[in-house]
Amino acid sequence: MHPKALLDACAELVRLTLNFEHPADGVVSRFFRDHRSFGPRERATLAETAYTVLRKKLLFEQLARSGSGPRERRLAILGFHGPRDFLKSALTETEKSWLDQCDSVAPADLLEPHRHNLPEWLVQPLKRQVGQGFWALADSLSQAAPLDLRVNDLNAKRADVQKELAKAGIPAVPTPYSPWGLRVEGKPALTRLDAFVRGAIEVQDEGSQLLALLLQARRGEMVVDFCAGAGGKTLAIGAAMRSTGRLYAFDVSAHRLDALKPRLARSGLSNVHPAAIAHERDERIKRLAGKIDRVLVDAPCSGLGTLRRNPDLKWRQSPQGVQELVAKQTAILESAARLLKPGGRLVYATCSILPEENEGIAEAFSAAHPDFIAEDVGGLLAQLKVENPEHLCSGGASGTGYLRLWPHLHQTDGFFAAVWTRKD
Repeated sequence: MHPKALLDACAELVRLTLNFEHPADGVVSRFFRDHRSFGPRERATLAETAYTVLRKKLLFEQLARSGSGPRERRLAILGFHGPRDFLKSALTETEKSWLDQCDSVAPADLLEPHRHNLPEWLVQPLKRQVGQGFWALADSLSQAAPLDLRVNDLNAKRADVQKELAKAGIPAVPTPYSPWGLRVEGKPALTRLDAFVRGAIEVQDEGSQLLALLLQARRGEMVVDFCAGAGGKTLAIGAAMRSTGRLYAFDVSAHRLDALKPRLARSGLSNVHPAAIAHERDERIKRLAGKIDRVLVDAPCSGLGTLRRNPDLKWRQSPQGVQELVAKQTAILESAARLLKPGGRLVYATCSILPEENEGIAEAFSAAHPDFIAEDVGGLLAQLKVENPEHLCSGGASGTGYLRLWPHLHQTDGFFAAVWTRKD
């Protein structure tokens, strides 16, 4: 494709994503559906350019002030994902000179907001939590995430799949914590691989795999994935149960559960029962009260732990939105807890990095439910043979260890989990 035409397309996609009317991944997908002539290489350039602009929005907006022409074009030039020579062949002489000036700006000369590229309301909560690690965290959040796979150990072994991927020209290394994970460099096409087609692998962040591991679901049990979504953790739990027992995948979105169906078919699992519910107090849930062995609540949250993948969230989310989510998280956890039989395990998790969605919810639940014993997550991970479990945990106000994963420390998305056992 001609460089000028590709840059024009990048500018248009940047304009659409910066409207923030819809999630960026949906905007990009719709753009590609409307422009089917783009090949894989052009699509990669377009998507990565838009995502780079979202990641470094404050910096690029500052640099763009000294340029000329449409704002979205200037931003697309600054975030262009491709060879510099290719880009410059699409620029005017004035634009080339301006871009050279931008390239010469030293990071040390930038103001803090242009270095961290985070909304101000998010900066102080993160600084309070990670202290001197803030800049390492901010840097990690501005990078693209690696690609993690979960090997379906119902029908495959990690070492065998690793060799199979290597033969296909896709180097992968075992994830350091999850016993099911492989980490892949770049973004190779996976959907045509035999390993994918036969259900031996699924794309899933290592942190998400650890949430399923923590539930420790066993053969023959009754288990609920309360906010199943597209079912990534459901599939991991079902495999851990060796496709026995009964695993309910509940979600308020039938559309999200529809995305589980092809994945479920590939997985070979026969114990999963997806069900759309109206709300957390649905009659289907009431009928199961006191009957369930294990419940995972991967609660709807701000998603701010996934900024490497979804950088638009930091601009679309707000403190008010977080407070609304906290009320929803509290209600969902309350309803989910009623499902547990005595001796049952409850796991509350988010992909947020904000304490009010994490420790705040967990501490309030523990205070209100003396019949639920908070478990030390570090101890549970050690029992599960996870290496260096103490590196994955932080202490709560009650002294109980929670799972706390950070992109800059663990190379996963930001995750939180708390675990309770219901008293006999």
